[in-house]
Amino acid sequence: MADMAEVAVISGSTSDAAITEKVKKVLKENNVTFDEQIISAHRNPDKLDAFIKKSEVKVFIAIAGLSAALPGVIASKTDKPVIGVPVSGTLNGLDALLAIAQMPKGVPVACVGVDNGENAAWLAIRILNLKN
Repeated sequence: MADMAEVAVISGSTSDAAITEKVKKVLKENNVTFDEQIISAHRNPDKLDAFIKKSEVKVFIAIAGLSAALPGVIASKTDKPVIGVPVSGTLNGLDALLAIAQMPKGVPVACVGVDNGENAAWLAIRILNLKN
C-alpha cells in the first residue's frame, strides 16, 4: 500500500482474507501505513525471505492458521517486532495459537487471540507509538 510502510501485514493464504481485513481496518482508521502481502512460509520460503530482507517496516503482523509457522519464520529472520494472529480452522484455531505462542527462547513472537486481527493492529500501533 505504501512505499515507506510502517507495518507489514503478511498472511499465509488467501483464505486468511477476513482476518487481514480486520487488521487493515484498524490500521487505516489510525492512519498507519502498511504493506499487505500473501506469502506462505511453507510454499514460498524464498519469496518470504526476500521480502523480509528488503522490507523497511517497523513491525510485522503475520496471520496464519493450521501449523502457523509464518510468524515464527519471520521472527527468525528479523529483530523487528512480530505479532502473530492465529486463524481458526481445524481444532478451532488451538493448533495455530499454540504454534505461535510456543516459540523457542530468543525468537519471540507476540500472540493475540484466535482471529483477533484488530488486537494485532492495536498492538502494532502501541509499538509504533514507543518511538513517538
